[in-house]
Amino acid sequence: MGTEVKNTETLLSLRKFHISEDCGFILPEPLTDLPVYYKPWMDIARNVTELISSHSLRLRIHDMPLLETHLLQSYRELRLAHLALSTMTMGYVWQEGERETVKVLPKNLSVPFCEVSRRLGLPPVLIHADTVLANWKKTDPDGDCSCVLRNLELLLTLPGGESVRGFFLVTLLVELAAVPGLKSILDVINGVHYNDVAMVTKALDVVSQAIDSMKHALKLMHEYVDPTIFYGIMRIFLSGWKDNPLMSEGLVYEGVHEKPMEFSGGSAAQSTILHCFDELLGVQHEGNSGDFLKRMRDYMPPSHKRFIEDISSRPSLRDFVLKQADERLTHTFEQCVARLVDFRNCHINIVTRYITIPASRAKQLRENKQGLVKELNAIRKAPTALEERGTGGSGIMVFLKTVRDETKDSYISQSTNGNQVLPDAPMTAILNAASELKIE
Repeated sequence: MGTEVKNTETLLSLRKFHISEDCGFILPEPLTDLPVYYKPWMDIARNVTELISSHSLRLRIHDMPLLETHLLQSYRELRLAHLALSTMTMGYVWQEGERETVKVLPKNLSVPFCEVSRRLGLPPVLIHADTVLANWKKTDPDGDCSCVLRNLELLLTLPGGESVRGFFLVTLLVELAAVPGLKSILDVINGVHYNDVAMVTKALDVVSQAIDSMKHALKLMHEYVDPTIFYGIMRIFLSGWKDNPLMSEGLVYEGVHEKPMEFSGGSAAQSTILHCFDELLGVQHEGNSGDFLKRMRDYMPPSHKRFIEDISSRPSLRDFVLKQADERLTHTFEQCVARLVDFRNCHINIVTRYITIPASRAKQLRENKQGLVKELNAIRKAPTALEERGTGGSGIMVFLKTVRDETKDSYISQSTNGNQVLPDAPMTAILNAASELKIE
């Protein structure tokens, strides 16, 4: 196969699953506004943080007109509508924190939210595809990106100030860093199909470098997100009503379902890219962790979920590597696994800093009532029932360590310890990728 043919196949294959050549799973050029008919939605959605602060969001939503959804015609309009309605929903449910939780979402919000969700094939709750993939804009298309987050902004936000902005935009950079590896997945699949060892090896090397770049992007979380703000203020607004002790009965969507419905909150497990790498490398997740990850695929855009399933249906890369017994191919495969383990270790470290340590600190502060006023105020708002759980509802540390250990099991040689990983990718690669984020 010539290079031109390979590139054409890649482009067509990605388009088939509504994946961007430049942005991957990120929605290129999200809309910043809806038709004027939907101004009542956007006026509230843009001011959710202030309305929560004044304890008046629920009142504003009760006064909001019940709008029809048929005027939303384009895919980008539906994605912005889902972002706006889900942002309002999280604010409505969690306006008073773990106190005064609600049991019913009013029909002027629930009816259009469920209709928009149905048309998109998404659940009626705030998800990764909302807060990260469809919630960004460049403040200056030609601006300097030496400080990359300076030229990126959120469309809609939640309580937490700059830490919310940092959390969502850093996660966006992780998705962006994955794009070269995402595109190379198709070269791996084609290489296996044509028994082309050199092609598979070269493509896996790109995947390995992409995973390393993702880890470096993820580490920016330490620079842009305050652990006390994340734990004490932000976290509850990302929480859903499945496996959540604060809403054990779920939530009634008035005018849609008479019985309560349960949906998980936003979770890194809803990122399609990690599922893709797992399927490519033959990582097997079983038991509770496997069930949770499988369920999280229902929180992705349907075309992205189908892409994961397409990778899974292809001949096994791991079997191909074993059969070829090529030293360089085997080394490159092992390096991909090692870097995926390394990425998951980085994620565990971040969860330790942003959840485990603050949870321990919160208990200490509640017992001793000593600490900085700012810290005390933030921790006091943190829901005690979520101290050991992720926003998606999982037992966070057990889940992450299990997923990490299951990734290790994919090594071809069980003596592999990850020491063969190449030097880290330079931070400039991430900055350059963000500065070249194209608007299609």
